[in-house]
Amino acid sequence: NSPEQAPLVIGLGPGLLAGRDVHVVIETRRGHDLGRVIGEGYAAPDTGIPGPIDGVTSERVLRAPCAGVLEARLEIGHPVSAGDVVCTVAGRPVAAAISGVLRGVVHGGVEVPANLKVGDVDPRGNPAFCFTISDKARTISGAVLEAILCRFPPRWP
Repeated sequence: NSPEQAPLVIGLGPGLLAGRDVHVVIETRRGHDLGRVIGEGYAAPDTGIPGPIDGVTSERVLRAPCAGVLEARLEIGHPVSAGDVVCTVAGRPVAAAISGVLRGVVHGGVEVPANLKVGDVDPRGNPAFCFTISDKARTISGAVLEAILCRFPPRWP
């Protein structure tokens, strides 16, 4: 990554230094700073623990048990119960640890490394949440728009 790649290079989340790797970084960690446009420095470090949904954090994430090709069994929005096999990786099952709705899953046929996040179960159980923009995504996209408009102010006739 380099700010020389384009007139405005925006990075999302941790690991990128504003001013060196990108022009600005957008904070993606839930909390008071979610969506903050960072002109110098880093976003908050990745904790490796997803933000809670109905009090559930890591248990809602599906991870590849090994490296290999993922084969999906269920589609986004499908209800799942704890123990249901959502997909397989190299023939090994990836089961939901909690009940809810499958909110995301990697496409079948994709090669994935071991321990990669390959899916997510939403414990609220509402399939409509899988097909609408979340509060977090809406905040982050608004911050991206803010960064763009600060760099390229509109010229009204």
